[in-house]
Amino acid sequence: KMGNAESSAYQSHLSRFLPEEQAEIDAVFDTLSGSSGSAGAKHAKATKRTVTLAALKARQSAHTREPLPEPMTLRLYHGMKSIELPGKSSGLGEHIAKEQFVVFMSNLLKGNADEKINIIMRMISKAEGPLKGKQIQEFTEDLITSVVHVLNYRKELKGWNLENTRDSASGVKALASQLLSELKLADGTKAVGAELLQTSVPPSAIEDWVYRVPQISVFLSVVIRQGLHVLHSLPDQTSDIVNLLPHCKGMKGRGVVSLFDIPSIMYINSHLPAEMQHKWQLLFSSRIHGESFSQLCCHIVNKGPCIVMLKDLDGHLFGGFASHSWEVKPQFQGDNRCFLFSVCPCLAVYTYTGYNDHFMYLNHGQQTMPNGLGMGGQHGYFGLWIDSDYGKGHSRAKPRCTTYNSPQLSAKEDFTLDAMEVWAVGDVPESVKAKAKKSILDVDPEAQALLEMAGKSRQSEGLREPPEEEEEEE
Repeated sequence: KMGNAESSAYQSHLSRFLPEEQAEIDAVFDTLSGSSGSAGAKHAKATKRTVTLAALKARQSAHTREPLPEPMTLRLYHGMKSIELPGKSSGLGEHIAKEQFVVFMSNLLKGNADEKINIIMRMISKAEGPLKGKQIQEFTEDLITSVVHVLNYRKELKGWNLENTRDSASGVKALASQLLSELKLADGTKAVGAELLQTSVPPSAIEDWVYRVPQISVFLSVVIRQGLHVLHSLPDQTSDIVNLLPHCKGMKGRGVVSLFDIPSIMYINSHLPAEMQHKWQLLFSSRIHGESFSQLCCHIVNKGPCIVMLKDLDGHLFGGFASHSWEVKPQFQGDNRCFLFSVCPCLAVYTYTGYNDHFMYLNHGQQTMPNGLGMGGQHGYFGLWIDSDYGKGHSRAKPRCTTYNSPQLSAKEDFTLDAMEVWAVGDVPESVKAKAKKSILDVDPEAQALLEMAGKSRQSEGLREPPEEEEEEE
């Protein structure tokens, strides 16, 4: 009867996987347990195959670089070992049985929140009982580090790389802090910073946290699929995983390092409208196009929804998402999908409050209205403002920006701009493509003909942006 209970539980977990998925899981287990093919199958009848920590580590280091950092390999091992099999005393020593391996995969890749939480608890700590905030923080940082590492290892960074983005180490800590800020204690309060590290967190609070912060499950799925190389290319991948990182266009061969790091790209991208999460294209970089407001306008006007990213001289990184094409006009534009964000010193997104509709503003060359680019707040008191006298800006949001409820984003209220980037997100709108193909002279064929008759060259030819080239995947 014990055997029947074991096999029925095992079979129900196995039945969550499609036949081709089961075959993949079998193949990975065979590799880890040191047997493969028909000879392995015959041998399996004689000795029950198991996986050891040494085998998991060997699997990782069999390559020139490990698919997963060692701390995460250890956490996966403890997660697998924590699976209790019906009718068996807990723990087969240091070995992981096939049933444990399958149930682990089933719970984390196909399971509900309850099934995931028990394994996650053991991945955070081997010991029973309440966990300290510090342990949860270390687990979260290990998880994010592993996602960046494994996507880089598998060449799945979609045109981004660790050379053309900011160092990810600070981004890992910032994203971990952001995710942990959602952790509510038993009394409903939130412990943050140093206070959290020493706080005991009951299992119910961790369960609630995993349930409310979907990134934890998404990141774990990426680590397992790409780290162990199982079910990594089969069709049931969720859009969360597909759009974890957008395709990067416009950086290749430019020799510049983005103001973004990989964790902050993942976080900001997850807040964009779903239809815009698949691609970012660099429109403007002060390091490429120069420090000029007219150059900025030239590169971002009528280019569809954009992300604006700024760095002040004090090292603060912040910006905003503009849901509509920028247009030069003395009125506010955009809609309630716009938001402001901070990347450094902390990672956060600030969304529409309903107080007013001052979402985005761009004006240039007018005497009666302010000239510059702004988001949120009001004239003279923007949540984010770049003056048309390029290089000066402000974030006057005390106590908070009325439109987005954001705090002061820059280190100083009035700041000096160090660098700026603007990224178009999603596909280029058809209306934008049509405008981009025409110069002023294309619109006026007579002017063009007169120039040619006079033997003059067309000056605007050299000003056209080169057509977007499809960049090869990294």
